[in-house]
Amino acid sequence: MRYETTNQSVLKEIFTSLVMQYDCNAALAETLWLEIYQHYSKKKRYYHNLSHLQALYEQLNAKRRSIEDWNSILFSLFYHDIIYKVSSKTNEIQSAELALKRLQSIGYPEKNARHCYDLIIATATHQKSNDADTNLFTDADLSILGQEREIYKAYCDNIRKEYSIYPDFIYKPGRKKVVVHFLEMSRIFKTEYFYDRFELQARQNLAWELGSIST
Repeated sequence: MRYETTNQSVLKEIFTSLVMQYDCNAALAETLWLEIYQHYSKKKRYYHNLSHLQALYEQLNAKRRSIEDWNSILFSLFYHDIIYKVSSKTNEIQSAELALKRLQSIGYPEKNARHCYDLIIATATHQKSNDADTNLFTDADLSILGQEREIYKAYCDNIRKEYSIYPDFIYKPGRKKVVVHFLEMSRIFKTEYFYDRFELQARQNLAWELGSIST
């Protein structure tokens, strides 16, 4: 699957219409979108950017009928990587906390806002959950692993650029640990839908990357 150039206006329209369901203040919706746009458009974001949001939306939209809390999935999509610093181990927590604060500001139901918080936190480990929506969300977040090799290689290159502050002798062992972690999982994808589509290719891609790291 090849992702087209990010259509910022489409993402903005999706987010704005989502916010307006709970708060009709157009200025507030614009402010919230601008915050998202500015974070995901930072120049050092080579992968965790608006293109990632679009790709994630496309994957999830294909399973929309299977998702129970679609609006929470969408809000989580927009906020799950809003805070992203390669030197930090608290990106997911900070992103989840910011999402919760913003959702409370528009009167989003507390139960659903908490669900968003949990969805974002789940992207830190991508472990299997008892919540079906969470499994779909985290699987979609990992779907890049199962793309064709050309796309996967571009993903690897972009991740390396994001971690450019680290020299190879630091970056490679860390990245190798991540790759091995996925390869040692009995299943990378928790849902049958994503497993059937991406599991085999993901393992082939990861094995290829492991070989390139080790050489």
